[in-house]
Amino acid sequence: MENRLFTNTHIIAWLQYFSDNTDIDLEHVKILDITRKNKNLIPTVESHRTVLVFTEAGNKDIFYKMWTVGLGDCEVIYNEGSEPSGEIKRDKLSDMIDRGINASAGMIVLNPNARSTVKFGMDNKKFASGSVKYVGSEIRSVLLSKMQIDEQKNLCVISGESIAVEAAMMTGEGSVIAVEYKESDRETMEENVNQFGLQNVIIVDHAGSDTMDDLPVPDTTMMVVSASFEQEMEYLTSVNPDMEFVIYTLDFKAAASMRDILSRYGLNDVNIIQIAVSRLTSKNVFENQPAPWIITARR
Repeated sequence: MENRLFTNTHIIAWLQYFSDNTDIDLEHVKILDITRKNKNLIPTVESHRTVLVFTEAGNKDIFYKMWTVGLGDCEVIYNEGSEPSGEIKRDKLSDMIDRGINASAGMIVLNPNARSTVKFGMDNKKFASGSVKYVGSEIRSVLLSKMQIDEQKNLCVISGESIAVEAAMMTGEGSVIAVEYKESDRETMEENVNQFGLQNVIIVDHAGSDTMDDLPVPDTTMMVVSASFEQEMEYLTSVNPDMEFVIYTLDFKAAASMRDILSRYGLNDVNIIQIAVSRLTSKNVFENQPAPWIITARR
């Protein structure tokens, strides 16, 4: 078993401490050890009313980051030490943004506004501004749905910045490899990772053996058709012949030729759809959004 800062014995001791000192029903507590790899605090708190969080000392802006994404109404139950003993405190998260974690310990975060459903299609205004032109939230919702994400999936997202961010929030036990070819787009991606507190995103500058061979092998890849599309397909299908793909393109010719292209890589279960979105403007006129083709493919 890997070495852990918080063992089962530690976790049980903290559960007993909070049981003895609060009236919280521990049956509904989500346990999250963010000292371990790939554990995302913010998405977990957003989707659970009660989270027992284990964190190490030195996390200086943990509460500030939670506050910036709208979690200021949460309550935090904690103590001042690193052991489950002594006086227990209970404060609003919005009153704790100037403090960090000074000891490795457990704390309970209560979120009265937690959502229990999967959230698809965040408003583009929530993402970091920068070089990236984000796909519309409606189209992103369809792409994420087609990816059939679960908590343990490893994903690769090529040139799909906002999709990588939302996918990372959903795959709490898996990882997301975000491939961004432009340096400015990688910088924007890093801003998003920092803004949403994502620990399971790995950013690389291209899809190939020199950048991805030592990373988790993707189960599903979402990609935008580009000049390097077939080179990417050749590499990805070589590392996982059973990989599933969700492909985005605005190019009719690319969509029309996709069955033939994908068959060369053993992907014969191919489905191609086109999505059209119109939005009513302030002048009561419907404005058409780009209408991409979305292709799903698997062996």
